[in-house]
Amino acid sequence: MLVIILVATVIISLWADKNLAYKERMLFIPYRIKHHNEYYRFISHAFIHADFPHLAFNMMTLYFMGEYLYLEWMNIYGNSGIIYFCVLYFAGMIAATFLPMLKHQDQPGYRSLGASGAVSAVLFAVILWNPTLSLSLMFIPIPIPAYVFGPLYLLFEYYSLKKGNTGIAHDAHIGGAIFGILFVLMLDPSKGIQFVNLFL
Repeated sequence: MLVIILVATVIISLWADKNLAYKERMLFIPYRIKHHNEYYRFISHAFIHADFPHLAFNMMTLYFMGEYLYLEWMNIYGNSGIIYFCVLYFAGMIAATFLPMLKHQDQPGYRSLGASGAVSAVLFAVILWNPTLSLSLMFIPIPIPAYVFGPLYLLFEYYSLKKGNTGIAHDAHIGGAIFGILFVLMLDPSKGIQFVNLFL
């Protein structure tokens, strides 16, 4: 299933780059959702990206983090692990739009795109699931424990959100992260206790 999501996203993103009229129809535009009932935009925006680096970064993160979590859940929950992963990704995709929807629903000019919110949900599900996992990301030259990366990431996103004018939907990243955390807590509440114990 992870491979299907990755391939579909890459194909649709590249196709939309050559068909800008359709790309416009797929953007997340809260105003059009509220005033024109275009609810499909809650999902469609995550299958298109601003440019190839945007697409590549999201899909690389999804592949490495998603594969780890997917295999973990398959080993523990069997075929139900597939369902849990799909719910995490697609519900995380929608949850990531909650804050932008509230903030921009009456602003016709606002639009966003990309799978970053859904990927953020997967990333933070991994962080809570295995907080001692070492994460190596392109902009961090050395591996760091997930439980260190997570809070730093959220602080950075919050600071960037307050600063504004970055051209990035930081509120979507935060919304996706919160959903990923809550989903894991719903699936296995003990994960929250284990995470907190790392700081005690």
